[in-house]
Amino acid sequence: MSFEGSTVINWPAFSQARSELGAGFGRILGYFREDGVKSVAAIEAAMRSLNAAAMVIPAHTLKGEALQFGAEPLADLAEAIEVIARECVEMQDTPDEALEHIVRLRPLFRETLTLLEREANPIVARKPTAVGFGRRAVPTGFGED
Repeated sequence: MSFEGSTVINWPAFSQARSELGAGFGRILGYFREDGVKSVAAIEAAMRSLNAAAMVIPAHTLKGEALQFGAEPLADLAEAIEVIARECVEMQDTPDEALEHIVRLRPLFRETLTLLEREANPIVARKPTAVGFGRRAVPTGFGED
């Protein structure tokens, strides 16, 4: 994997999902992108209107989809928001406690999605590390151009 040093993605879980989903992997990742954008926006809108009940389903959805791809920090953050929202619904309280988590949600979602899509792309632009097959050597002298 190209990004194994990352703590944003559990790469063995990602590889397992990729293997299990086979040819449908790219399509499912596309659904994750679309659903994730909607979920993050819905959670933010619910926070702005102090509507804890409106946070529960999008946070739950984001948590489950993130886990499918090994995006554990994103899943954990979505779960924290979901738990707070559920408690607020039960207690008939506003979700003020969720604000600090929601502020971190969009940047983490973007970072996660960037890593997942970069790794899933079969034509990833990678910086050449050495001259070899398919790479042109830098001319060092007369006639090598």
